[in-house]
Amino acid sequence: MKTILKIIELFKSFLLDIGELSLFAGRFFKEVFKSPSEYREFIRQCFYMGNRSLLLVTITGFIIGLVFTLQSRPTLQEFGAVSWMPSMVSISIIREIGPIITALICAGRIGSGIGAELGSMRVTEQIDAMEVSGTNPFKYLVVTRILATTFMLPILVFFGDAIALYGSYLVENIKGNVSFLLYFNKVFEALEFSDLIPATIKTLFFGFAIGLVGCFKGYNCKKGTAGVGLAANSAVVFTSMLLFIIDFIAVFVTNIFYDL
Repeated sequence: MKTILKIIELFKSFLLDIGELSLFAGRFFKEVFKSPSEYREFIRQCFYMGNRSLLLVTITGFIIGLVFTLQSRPTLQEFGAVSWMPSMVSISIIREIGPIITALICAGRIGSGIGAELGSMRVTEQIDAMEVSGTNPFKYLVVTRILATTFMLPILVFFGDAIALYGSYLVENIKGNVSFLLYFNKVFEALEFSDLIPATIKTLFFGFAIGLVGCFKGYNCKKGTAGVGLAANSAVVFTSMLLFIIDFIAVFVTNIFYDL
């Protein structure tokens, strides 16, 4: 009985979080078009987030390309279809693996950082001081960060995909003596705009979700300094769940268009 009550409480808390997050998103869309526009802070956040995540995305993308090719090659060899390797790797990475893995990395790296940063500002009353001084902390702190994650994630995904494909090429070059030109000719022959456009659009939603949840958890942080760690941790968990939901919806909608 206690377990059932606990599950009900968790589910109720989850629904409350969804409702509050929706109101928070509504406030973002209301504030984003108001002046003044914090261009400098927006550019600073873009540079900070991209610079902070670039090395991790590069290493992860390179390893994904290596491992995916090494794992897939023996199976394709059994069917005599090794020549399909560039096509299979490129479609898999561009459509699904690259965007979702990069988004999860950024959720842990950027989302937790935003949650901790804004949470510490909340508990030390810096946000309250900004409100008292007549500035708009939501515009300066929240809107700029959400816009920065929304625009930077597609760039990071593009870079991670390119590195992953290069890692795959290295394996093919060593194992099968495939040239750089031949490999990437096969890659671009397999790809179409119907692969690139949906993948790019969903990365915008991924970036928006990472920024929104990180800012929401940090901006509404409570329970003193202990709440800062809780805000950072819950931002990562909540964002990861949201990313998988968005990814499922994106794949479902894309498949409907493919069937038309």
